[in-house]
Amino acid sequence: MTIVIVVVVVLLLAIGVIATYNGLVKRRNAYRNAFAQIDVQLTRRHDLIPNLVETAKGYLQHERQTLEAVIAARTGAVTAQQTARGNPGEPQAMRQLSGAESALTQTLGRLFALSESYPDLKANQNMMQLSEELTSTENRIAFARQAYNDSVMAYNNKREVFPANLVAGMFGFAPAALLEVDSPDTRDVPRISF
Repeated sequence: MTIVIVVVVVLLLAIGVIATYNGLVKRRNAYRNAFAQIDVQLTRRHDLIPNLVETAKGYLQHERQTLEAVIAARTGAVTAQQTARGNPGEPQAMRQLSGAESALTQTLGRLFALSESYPDLKANQNMMQLSEELTSTENRIAFARQAYNDSVMAYNNKREVFPANLVAGMFGFAPAALLEVDSPDTRDVPRISF
């Protein structure tokens, strides 16, 4: 009888560990999938920027420094995105991505502020279409970031509660980092008006 009780207890513990492990894997996969949605939107954003710069280049010939800053910020953001893509949820990768995207947003803001001084550029059909696409993409990024952060929170909550924290520790489930906007002035979607 004692052996049966011990076997039942061991079996129940094993089932609990397996269920907890599977729950952690599902939550980890959910936040990784949510990051993949951010990745899609960031790629879309990064692909729009060269067209935007090319359109503005003819009008802003005397503002080469601003155009070069946008291109450099885009390059930094693409590099950070590739790093984060390989390590979604890893704190350093998320900080690097957040910083690079903030820098890109700031340089784009300077480009759009500068373009206000060029009425022909503001009226350019290509520029208006690109700015509309960029605004739409910024909104999609914000929604994708929110979904990612919600998934990370659910995963982190799951891995931190008892007894899941024991299973998480045994199997190396590391905490995932949120993708946060660096500074309050970059929390808003850039206002683009032509």
